[in-house]
Amino acid sequence: MFTLRRSGRALAVAGAAVVLALSAGPAQAADVLAPDEIAMSANVTHVANVPTPAALAGTINTDIAFQGDYAYVGNYGGFTIFDIRNPKQPAVVSSVVCPGSQMDMSVYGDLLIGSVDSSRNNDSCSSTAQPASEKESWEGLRIFDVSDKSNPKYIKSVETNCGSHTHTLVPDKTGENVYVYVSSYAPLATFPDCQPPHDLISIVKVPLKNPTAASVIATPVLFPDGGNPGEPDKQYPYRTSATEGCHDITAYPEKGLAAGACMGDGILMDIRDPEHPKVLDVVRDDENFAFWHSATFNNDGTKVVFTDELGGGSRATCNEAIGPNRGADAIYDIAPGNKLTFRSYFKIGRYQADTENCVAHNGSLIPVKGRDIMVQAWYQGGVSIWDFTDSAHPQEIGYFERGPWSQPLSGGFWSAYYYNGYIYGSDFNLGLDILRINDPRTNQAKSVKMDILNVQSQGSYREHGRH
Repeated sequence: MFTLRRSGRALAVAGAAVVLALSAGPAQAADVLAPDEIAMSANVTHVANVPTPAALAGTINTDIAFQGDYAYVGNYGGFTIFDIRNPKQPAVVSSVVCPGSQMDMSVYGDLLIGSVDSSRNNDSCSSTAQPASEKESWEGLRIFDVSDKSNPKYIKSVETNCGSHTHTLVPDKTGENVYVYVSSYAPLATFPDCQPPHDLISIVKVPLKNPTAASVIATPVLFPDGGNPGEPDKQYPYRTSATEGCHDITAYPEKGLAAGACMGDGILMDIRDPEHPKVLDVVRDDENFAFWHSATFNNDGTKVVFTDELGGGSRATCNEAIGPNRGADAIYDIAPGNKLTFRSYFKIGRYQADTENCVAHNGSLIPVKGRDIMVQAWYQGGVSIWDFTDSAHPQEIGYFERGPWSQPLSGGFWSAYYYNGYIYGSDFNLGLDILRINDPRTNQAKSVKMDILNVQSQGSYREHGRH
């Protein structure tokens, strides 16, 4: 939590006229920021902003993947490749127009894989929206060759049950293939390719030497008992969702583990045999969790942070009325026998206006040896940096946020990830933001250099680091 310290500095980024520098102290009221203001803790610097390229303007920015000197930013209308060799002056290399939300994305070798979870009349980049009730409709994965960053080429599609809301890469030990765990949900009896029950994931095998041969090889059922039945009689957004698939899975192949955020359930899986994942433990939180959204392991693989997307990301849930536990992170220790043990909740302490959609969303670890620190997007709650080394007593150590977006409940940061010394955030409407944290608790991370970062495919700092 932070106390306001005003400064009159102007910042030359879209929509920012006043910067507010903040330091430790009590929580702020919802009306502290005007629409054209930026606030940040004293240990955070706003390095740069690159607006959404014109080709994709008007559709929202989503997830981010990194490889070498490039950041790949998804968008409901396609994706953009940024050159980030100089984070103070990031440059657009290319934008690809290929509509189909959400464009959750991963990069591996010369391949970029994107998720499409909106029904289209075909799998092409010129496709148009079409109801999922029509049998010929398509949704699933698109695969691009990005060996030429200035001219990516669309090379393959793979249709999957209920589309692909998100996906997770799991490379095999031979280095010959990469498996893609496809998460999807929301079946309906009227959808020919998305029938209930949908208690499964799709596993796509991509041969790296012949990616056009990619195909679905398995659809393992993760919830043979049907999963959490949910609370249909409880008022939205507080009710617990029924489990009808998974929203997101984070794999830690080095540890042979994966954590699934599956609507009404959180799960821990054994993925040592990537074609045959096995559920090790299932946890529920019908009191405070409405929708299990995503998961993050700590570096040691001894903890999992699950997020709750209360209100679906389109509600004001960071206010006093909602409280500190709903729409929050939940920290679980992995106890002996691979049992998930709840320790505490974490939620940003700065109340947001009723016009601001705010809830726990996508984040990543900051690679600090011996500590568990992550950066996380909270939609219009901004970007939060927090320490969960003590699982029972997490604390925020830095943040960045903007005042309310002009259109209520429709803005903010989708993802915020740490990569090679900087924090990269994809803002729905304002493009790519780059931040830097200068804090004794995180400065060690600057010595860790990564060659690749797909956040849902975690690797240890020892695996990625070049010191």
